[in-house]
Amino acid sequence: MDPLLIAVIVAVFTLIVLFSGIPIAFGLSFVSIALLVAFEGFQMLDVFAETFYAGLNSFVLLSIPMFILMGMAVANSPAGKDLYTGLDRWLWRVPGGLVISNIGACSVFAALSGSSPATCAAIGTMGIPEMRKRGYSDQIATGTIAAGGTLGVLIPPSIVLIVYGIATGTSIGRLFLCGLVPGFMLAGMFAIWALIHSYFIDKDSAKALKNRTPPTFKEKIEVLPRILPFLAIIAGVLYVLYGGVATPSEASGVGAFLVFVLIAVVYKIYQPKKIWNIVKVSMKESVMIMFIIAASYLFAFTLSQLYVTQSLAQSMVELSSNKWVVFILINIFLLIAGFFLPPVAVIVMTSAILLPVITTLGFDPYWFAIVFTINMEIGLITPPVGLNLYIIKGITPDVSLSEILKGSIPFMIIMALAILILCIFPEIVTWLPDKIMGKSLGF
Repeated sequence: MDPLLIAVIVAVFTLIVLFSGIPIAFGLSFVSIALLVAFEGFQMLDVFAETFYAGLNSFVLLSIPMFILMGMAVANSPAGKDLYTGLDRWLWRVPGGLVISNIGACSVFAALSGSSPATCAAIGTMGIPEMRKRGYSDQIATGTIAAGGTLGVLIPPSIVLIVYGIATGTSIGRLFLCGLVPGFMLAGMFAIWALIHSYFIDKDSAKALKNRTPPTFKEKIEVLPRILPFLAIIAGVLYVLYGGVATPSEASGVGAFLVFVLIAVVYKIYQPKKIWNIVKVSMKESVMIMFIIAASYLFAFTLSQLYVTQSLAQSMVELSSNKWVVFILINIFLLIAGFFLPPVAVIVMTSAILLPVITTLGFDPYWFAIVFTINMEIGLITPPVGLNLYIIKGITPDVSLSEILKGSIPFMIIMALAILILCIFPEIVTWLPDKIMGKSLGF
């Protein structure tokens, strides 16, 4: 049978299964087994367990549960509240300062946790009620946190970038460096929108700012001892990673250990029951992600076995003589995929198809990784999956999902603009890793 026809059958069958409500990992596994048996025969069942195991047989994957543990430890402490409070006290006079404080808190928390849902939950629980209390509209209050939470998949240590590195065989350390400048650039663009919104659109928040009692210098200083140690951990993890002291897996273990020490010393969280709750939630999150990775790896193997991957890659290269036309089509495909699937699944399922196309067209695979990741960020605040939207809805049950979505739309546009900027100025991605690690081979 024609591989392209098989690709259509695979796409339709996969969508039907995923929309049936089956968990993604089970759905992808079922689709993979059914297709392998249908087209290759029952003898392919012998390969199932081996392929499933191979998807998880990587030492680097150990960093994922460690970074999740690190993020959950911070999320289950008052660190998010202190981080938010500290930034608010220093930025209170700036128009839109409370929104900017939340974006800043999301950026730093993202660097601590590497998780978008954890960032949304930790900062949103404190930030959204405070913004609403101070006169900010429901749209800007919820949209800011929903979008700010997406920074967790771009700013290192990012679980999404770790999975991309494993799936494509690229350097995780280099990917982290590639995500650093674009991540904070995106946070800066969010902050600029907050300023514009406060000056020209949301006049009520500006009035509330004038009536606010300014924090004293003592209040500004007293919160710093609770924030600076966590910033030191971020710097420490990045140092041991890029200084050649430790691998990503070892760096994640060091980071998790230091965070547990800090929450014990600063917040007195050392009781076995509280520690067990953190570990239990981390295990659930880790198992879910690992299961999705293994199932996605099996799905990618199925596509390759049925020659779908190779045929699609060749068809995409031949689609147009203009590489930018192909690149735009790839971005549209990634956006649509991100609407329905979590970033981890999209990366493992599509990287085998897209990476050969990207390198054949002459694009830097590390630069493309960041563009890929920003597309996944947009998917996190877009229905029907839109994980961050539902987390925000859980925090603010009295705000409709449509209001949260409306508040997120300007940030989606900003992310699309960021992709355009990175296309025009790819050095934004490549400058820092080139300076620290040298130029990527062949690029």
